[in-house]
Amino acid sequence: MYSIKNLIKTAMEEDIGSGDITTDNIIAPDMTGSGEIIAKESLVIAGLDIARLVFEELDPGIIFSPEFADGNQVEKGMKVLSVKGKLRALLKGERIALNFLQRISGIATNVRSYVNALKGSPVRLVDTRKTAPGWRILEKYAVRKGGAYNHRMGLYDGVLIKDNHIAVSGSIANAVEMVRKNISHFIKIEVEAADMEQVQQALDAGADIIMLDNMDIPQVTAAVKLINKRAVVEVSGNVTIERLSELAQTGVDIISSGALTHSARSVDLSMRIIAV
Repeated sequence: MYSIKNLIKTAMEEDIGSGDITTDNIIAPDMTGSGEIIAKESLVIAGLDIARLVFEELDPGIIFSPEFADGNQVEKGMKVLSVKGKLRALLKGERIALNFLQRISGIATNVRSYVNALKGSPVRLVDTRKTAPGWRILEKYAVRKGGAYNHRMGLYDGVLIKDNHIAVSGSIANAVEMVRKNISHFIKIEVEAADMEQVQQALDAGADIIMLDNMDIPQVTAAVKLINKRAVVEVSGNVTIERLSELAQTGVDIISSGALTHSARSVDLSMRIIAV
């Protein structure tokens, strides 16, 4: 079963393994110290609880004191958090905690730039399933802290009939009918459409949501007009920050982008440790 603690343990096994041969030969077991994590650039912080869990796994008595909450803007040079406890735990947990914080905060920071580009628009910005294996719950959490929303978490919690489903089932109508016969009436059906013909077929089949896939602005505008509020309209594919405003002005309801997660870079954070 998926567990954040298991993910942390995996990270520790990968980095610490049978022991930190440097730290264990320099630092006595009873030595204590403190550390500060500092922002080396302007960023949106996210993943503070994960960092806390890393240090607590190594030293249950650790004192973890964040200066911010997840989702807050942090400027270059600011202290993000301080941590006090066994010096061995601080040194062993430093890189693991930073790796989690830098990646999660990196996504939140990237997402915030997209959200800011859409400021004032009623369009909902959402992520996709294009996440690092094993990290989905963390990356989608980062998306929310950046100010956007989550699409389905996985294949198990939302119906999305895509091009390959249509190909193997024979048509959009067949695919929608087969799904509808076997799901709860509470579950909405989304259909991906690559052209105006498929948009009409999705409408005729009674799709609740129609995803306009890789359409240009004139096509999106025409599709929104054709759908005419009879289904929720999502646009996806080739969504860049530069195109957000133009896409939003077409009248779509949702813009989804894999770039929110897969194209985010890790932000720059560092940790200073002092023996006490």
